[in-house]
Amino acid sequence: MKRYRHYREDKAIVLSCFGSIIEQDKYLALKALIDEAFVDVDIFLSFSSRMILRNLHKKGMNYKNLTQVLADVDMLGYRNIIVSSINLFPTDEHEVLKSIVNGFRHFSLANIRYTDAILTKTKETTIFLKTLNEQVTIKDRANLYVMHGTPALELGGVESIRYSADLLEKLGISNYTCSLEGAFPFYAIKDQLIKKMFEDGVKKVQIIPMLLISGNHYIKDMVEIRDELAKYFVSSIVQSSSDSDRFNLIEQEMSKDIIINSIKEEIVKLGQ
Repeated sequence: MKRYRHYREDKAIVLSCFGSIIEQDKYLALKALIDEAFVDVDIFLSFSSRMILRNLHKKGMNYKNLTQVLADVDMLGYRNIIVSSINLFPTDEHEVLKSIVNGFRHFSLANIRYTDAILTKTKETTIFLKTLNEQVTIKDRANLYVMHGTPALELGGVESIRYSADLLEKLGISNYTCSLEGAFPFYAIKDQLIKKMFEDGVKKVQIIPMLLISGNHYIKDMVEIRDELAKYFVSSIVQSSSDSDRFNLIEQEMSKDIIINSIKEEIVKLGQ
């Protein structure tokens, strides 16, 4: 095909992220890690939150969304493109990513593939959560795992959230879960949650944000939940094991390993 002669570059990896106003450096650190892992492949960043993109543009940081980046990468002539889903659960943001990639496949001559979200496969998810629970658990202190949640209950990725919550609660007798704005949000179940903690003899509780990038949710929501629980228990937010003063799952080695291995898997599927 005559048009295909313009596709002269080999591979590109596009990291499809949500974005963060206050912790954008975490995504830049991830890009640097992927650069090291795939030295012969060009790496691009995209962000899905339009609000965050507008704020970043005001600060002079000219980032683009996935549609724009894929158009740029196609124009640059890459024959093979891997879109890496930098999403914790395969819910709405991941579904939008799939729709964009499937749309591009209709008119781009590039071979475009996308990875799974991080907590998609049962075995990887189980090991991830078990390891995380072992890392954060402190003797005589309960864990409250707080997930972001999803706005729609019919999404396929909801099962990943449900499994994660169920497993975390089974991994420790003093483990509890809730969400910020999805199913079982803290504001709706806090009375029942506090009652259950009292019945279980909880004296101390730590909050673990189940978020790739905590960002404003840490400053606002996690602190509000901590302060609400502090009326009844000794309450704290889990400490980060990195130099960051906030707890971000994207900094966990398990998250990085899954992202890198998922990209490698899709590269193998290119058959080249």
